[in-house]
Amino acid sequence: MDYGFTTAAYVVAAILFIFSLGGLSGQESAKRAVWYGIVGMALAVAATLVGPGSGLWLLSVLLIAGGGTIGYIVAQRVQMTEMPQLVAAMHSLVGLAAVFVGFNAHIELNNVLAMDHTAREALDGFAALLAHKTPVEQSILRVEVFLGIFIGAVTFTGSIIAYGKLAGKVDTTAKKLPGGHVLNAGAAALSVLCLIWYFNTGGFLPLFLMTLAALFIGYHLIMGIGGADMPVVVSMLNSYSGWAAAAIGFSLGNDLLIVVGALVGSSGAILSYIMCKAMNRSFISVILGGFGGPAGEQMAVEGEQIAIDVDGVAAALNEADSIIIIPGYGMAVAQAQQAVSELTSKLRAKGKNVRFAIHPVAGRLPGHMNVLLAEARVPYDIVMEMDEINEDFPDTDVAIVIGSNDIVNPAAQDDPNSPIAGMPVLECWKAKQVFVSKRGQGTGYSGIENPLFYKENTRMFYGDAKDSINSLLPKID
Repeated sequence: MDYGFTTAAYVVAAILFIFSLGGLSGQESAKRAVWYGIVGMALAVAATLVGPGSGLWLLSVLLIAGGGTIGYIVAQRVQMTEMPQLVAAMHSLVGLAAVFVGFNAHIELNNVLAMDHTAREALDGFAALLAHKTPVEQSILRVEVFLGIFIGAVTFTGSIIAYGKLAGKVDTTAKKLPGGHVLNAGAAALSVLCLIWYFNTGGFLPLFLMTLAALFIGYHLIMGIGGADMPVVVSMLNSYSGWAAAAIGFSLGNDLLIVVGALVGSSGAILSYIMCKAMNRSFISVILGGFGGPAGEQMAVEGEQIAIDVDGVAAALNEADSIIIIPGYGMAVAQAQQAVSELTSKLRAKGKNVRFAIHPVAGRLPGHMNVLLAEARVPYDIVMEMDEINEDFPDTDVAIVIGSNDIVNPAAQDDPNSPIAGMPVLECWKAKQVFVSKRGQGTGYSGIENPLFYKENTRMFYGDAKDSINSLLPKID
């Protein structure tokens, strides 16, 4: 099989990946976009297996079958609420793969350089590609290998910590070792010195020391980011994994890997920037592990949380003309989206104006709430973004908050020392009545107290969100 077939297949696969990314921007086209990605990846794998330099067919088929089986089992078992940590775990695998491929490329290059001219001429595949590189190209390859391993190592440990925080296995508060950012800067400086060392010698030791430094940077950076910023972290790690793949693509001379890595890296970076803007966060601050956050004492919250029963909520909904529902991660945990959809249908059937308000970082993953609502068949046209609906709250009779905390927290506007100070939020407290569906009086995932729960027009509808919403359904007449 010659390079022409592989190149053509890679071009088609790259186009399919671009269509896939483009289609994922809309709920109507997302399902079709997923199939574009599946077909593109299948084509890319097939072209690689039959292309120049292919070998070890039995091992390749076994690994693909094993990976596919594990992926199928995981997909069947993982709940929608666990998707954020699953994504973080997948990013860690991309980073680890980049590290392994980088070290393999380093070993291959050194082995080829140790051969005589006759032995080099008998090589094929990746080794043959290395054998025909000029000294300048070999130096460039060393830099590519170095960067691929560095980004991959940062992605690996960073994703592991992100997984731990999202899964509740690691404390979600921002924590740094003594020395804070100085340690990160020192590890980065050591990596630069190792790059110069490796560039001049091609030895294993500088590559190994840099890998240790990069693993530490990934760990310490993400440990220094609090739970409120974790949606941005997931998107940022997605970008890192893309750039790691692109760097390894340069090392392997694989055009498709370069294109796909650049697509993932750039799209993840753009999404991270958009989310940082939506949270009024500095992009540089977040990627440096929370550098420059508020340091003062937070304002004390006064008042008490007043509970309301199902009859009180039902009476208010029956009398209301306009209703805005604000979903959050708590809705996903309770798997209440179907009940919420049914409640929406009953209210709309009575002629009420019901809409959903979605914050850009609602849940723990970009688009988390949109996917849940689409899964529950909530009409797309009543799902509104924050900027579209925020000014409508003063004219709204009832706002229902289901499992949200930070995205409806007035402390973002009122308390300059709050960890979410300056973050744009859904101003639901401006509605005539606010009902908050919540399990208890805890502060939630990010650990930030919410003054909304203590306001005069707010009532707490305690209990499991699914059970609470289901108890409302018979009372909507």
